[in-house]
Amino acid sequence: MSASAEPRGKESPVTFTDAAVVEAFKRIPEWLSRDAALVARGRLLDLDCLLGPTVQPVHVTIRAGAIVDMTPAPVLMRSSRFSYLASPQAWAAYWQPMPPAGWHDLLSLTKRGEATLSGDLHPFIAHLQYFKDVLALPRRHGFGGAA
Repeated sequence: MSASAEPRGKESPVTFTDAAVVEAFKRIPEWLSRDAALVARGRLLDLDCLLGPTVQPVHVTIRAGAIVDMTPAPVLMRSSRFSYLASPQAWAAYWQPMPPAGWHDLLSLTKRGEATLSGDLHPFIAHLQYFKDVLALPRRHGFGGAA
């Protein structure tokens, strides 16, 4: 799957490119490493999962709340506890300073069919606020005009 270079927005409440979403997702580990309180919130979390945009998901290794590795999928014989994948338009809307209703929460994105959550849901639900805050880091760092 390749990322589109054309701005999209017909079905999305915001204008974006797939490449911009993929690039923002790649920066999450850097932003997380600068947020000691968020890393501390995930201090009991050690797992491998599959996260990101459907156009380019990544295998994420989390140890003691820090993302220590992000490898683009697919990786032969790589396992993960769960996956949370969303369309690029869902990520772009979720990362807006004030996301529109229905695009504002990870679970609401699954309800509207823009994201899928599969696998062992226990670690995701047990650390739901951590994942919501980590996956919202691009919103705090300027994606979609937020700063």
